[in-house]
Amino acid sequence: MKKHEQLLNMLEAAGASHTSGEEISRMLNVSRTAVWKHVNKLRELGYVIEASPRLGYTLAAKPDKLSTDALSEAIRTDTFGRWLHLFETTVSTQEEAMRLAKQGAPEGSLVLAEEQTGGRGRQGRKFFSPSGKGIWMSVILRPQQPLQYMPQLTLLAGVAVCRAVRRVTDVEAVIKWPNDLLVDGRKICGILLESAVEDQRVRYCIAGIGIDVNLDADDYPEELKHVATSLKEAAGTPIDRTALIAAVMEELEDLYTLYRQEGFKPIGVSWEALSATVGRQVSVRDNGQAVEGTAEGLDASGALLVRRTDGSLVTVFSGDIQINS
Repeated sequence: MKKHEQLLNMLEAAGASHTSGEEISRMLNVSRTAVWKHVNKLRELGYVIEASPRLGYTLAAKPDKLSTDALSEAIRTDTFGRWLHLFETTVSTQEEAMRLAKQGAPEGSLVLAEEQTGGRGRQGRKFFSPSGKGIWMSVILRPQQPLQYMPQLTLLAGVAVCRAVRRVTDVEAVIKWPNDLLVDGRKICGILLESAVEDQRVRYCIAGIGIDVNLDADDYPEELKHVATSLKEAAGTPIDRTALIAAVMEELEDLYTLYRQEGFKPIGVSWEALSATVGRQVSVRDNGQAVEGTAEGLDASGALLVRRTDGSLVTVFSGDIQINS
C-alpha cells in the first residue's frame, strides 16, 4: 500500500478527530515534509483535508468515487456496459480496451478509469483527464460494416452522449462535427474511435468517450481555461457520474441497435437535429487544405457537406473545423 493510501486509512479511522503531523510522520516512517507531500497527493485525488497548525489534519470530504457495484445496478442495458472494467489510474482506457478486445472481450464491454495519465484525442492530441472529476471511458464494438463506414459510429456516439447529457443534466449540449460536444461554445466532451483491421475487415472498434463532468474552472490548465468547460459549471451543481454513465450506455445501445436495423439515415437525422455545425459558416482545414462555406448537413456516409460562396458543394471527410458565425 502506498504512503498516501496509508495516510487516508489513518484519517478515515480518526473520523472527526484530528491526527497530528507528528503522529502521521511516526506511523508512516516519513519526514514531516513528506507528510505534507502525501496530504497534497490526497487533495489532488479530490479529498478535502483540513489542516490546523496546532491540532493536525482531518478528512473533511471524500471525492465522488465510481464503483462497479453502483454501476452494475444503474446500467439497465442488455449488452452495453454489462461487462465492466474499472481502473483507479491508467495510461489510457483506449489502450486497456484494445488489450481486452484482442483477448476476445465481448461487444459492449466498458472500460472506465478515475484518471488517465496519457489520455488522447484526435490526431494524437493529449486529452486532459484528472482524477475523480470526469467520465473517461472506452466501449468495445464489433461492427459488421466495412471500414469506410466507421466514421458513422463517431457520429452515432456523439448523438448518444448528447442525448444522455441532456436527459441527466438538463444542459443543452450540442454536437460540433465530427466528435466534440459543446456548451455555450466550449468543449465538454470528446469522442475518439479507433479500429483494428485485418484482411480489409474490422476486427473491433474502440469508442473512447471523455466527458468533463465535475471539473471546476481552476482545475483546467491555462491553455484549456477559455476553450473547455464542465457540466457542473454549466448546470451550477455537481452531476452524478454513475447516472450519466448509465444513460450513455442506454442511448448507445438503443442507437447501435437502430443503426444495425435501419442503417445510418435515422442516426444522421438525429445528429443534424443536435448539431452546432449545420447552417453555420465554417472553416475546415485538413492536411493544409482549407474549405470555407456554409455547413449544410451530412451525406449518406456521414461526411460534412459544405456549400462554398461560389455555389459549389464540397464533401469533407475529416479535418479541424472552426465555426465562424
